[in-house]
Amino acid sequence: MGRPDLERLSREELIELVLRLQRPAKTSRTSSKSPSTDRKERRDASRPGGGKPGHQGHSRILSEAFDRAIDHRPDICTGCCAALPADLATETISEHDTIELPPITPVVERHRRLAVRCPSCGMRVTAALPDAAKGTPFGARIHAIATYLKTFQALSYERLQGAFADLFGLTISQGGLMNMLRRAQAHFAGGRDDAVSELRQAAVVSSDETGVRIEGSNAYHWVFRCDQAVVHTAAPTRGAIVVRTMMDGHRPDVWCSDRYAAQQGHADAHQACLAHLARDVAYALQNSEDFLPMRLKLWLNKAFGLAEGISRLAPSTIATRRRALERTIDDIITTPTSCELTMKLRNRFARAREQLLTFAYWPGKVEPTNNACERDLRPAVIQRKITNGYRAMWAAQGEADIRTVVATARLTPGTNIFGTIATTLGA
Repeated sequence: MGRPDLERLSREELIELVLRLQRPAKTSRTSSKSPSTDRKERRDASRPGGGKPGHQGHSRILSEAFDRAIDHRPDICTGCCAALPADLATETISEHDTIELPPITPVVERHRRLAVRCPSCGMRVTAALPDAAKGTPFGARIHAIATYLKTFQALSYERLQGAFADLFGLTISQGGLMNMLRRAQAHFAGGRDDAVSELRQAAVVSSDETGVRIEGSNAYHWVFRCDQAVVHTAAPTRGAIVVRTMMDGHRPDVWCSDRYAAQQGHADAHQACLAHLARDVAYALQNSEDFLPMRLKLWLNKAFGLAEGISRLAPSTIATRRRALERTIDDIITTPTSCELTMKLRNRFARAREQLLTFAYWPGKVEPTNNACERDLRPAVIQRKITNGYRAMWAAQGEADIRTVVATARLTPGTNIFGTIATTLGA
């Protein structure tokens, strides 16, 4: 905007422009921006690291099992210097573990195909072609390690090649690693299909998406979640067609997401993510002198309090508190305001009015936020930031299948990422 444009503005428009320029930039606490975009604190203003005053220290817990035990017993009395016989009764004073990894070297099996001559007829008989000659020379555990490091530790092909050389003494070309990952990804298709089948029967589904580069173009990584499954998928669009394709005609009772239009209208009821609205309220509190954002913050605190203890409340208590919250929010969204920022915030709540307290109609089955989907997306976001996307769609979709199987398995407590990958690959 140049000087002539500014001269044409009215006094009120100039005041609003100056106030808008004075507002602080949005952060991860006041918007949906990621924490990595926040400005870091100056060293002299940052909080000191280490344990805080009053923090009780903890030491490592001893391993439940050990490979060998070494007893350390005294030989000489420290009081009189007398020798202590080896058959004296002992008591354990303390126990300590030392933990070490053995040197890791590849185990190479040489399969030799032999031929013999029949002593009866003189025919030369050759052994059948072994399985080792038909496929890759690398075993299932090597495939599992490559899949784990590439997908969940975000190593590039170059760094993955170096890791195998330095840690295991294995020389593998980057093309060989790519073929290895493609073979491994095929084993996760069955688990992906099972997870999608569970999703298409669920009563409550939540979803979210994030941008990613695939084959040099903008694309999206989607995640869908229910109590029984977590499904990741790559798509070239952010449109509602992705949801309709994934659900294949199934219409759940409740859908949970942010307020993006493409994720609306896919269920009989909808729960808007209150965490997104809470960040909008936090930004308004910083930049508006109107009291309405504070009223919204207090209302959200009560809503989160109801959600936190809803499993311990009687149905009548839940209904009473829900009705009280509904009356309060109806009063707030009809309160007049002259602040433009507050007005926009109020209108956001007004548009989502019927989606704010859906969780109170489904106690213990619907969450008030979409944080679970955001947590599921976080590893994919980290992968995107490190690798800048995927060169091929098969790589993006194959990695989504791996994340689907692993994330679904982790719904069961005690599961392990690498263990799930190894089991799927038969390692």
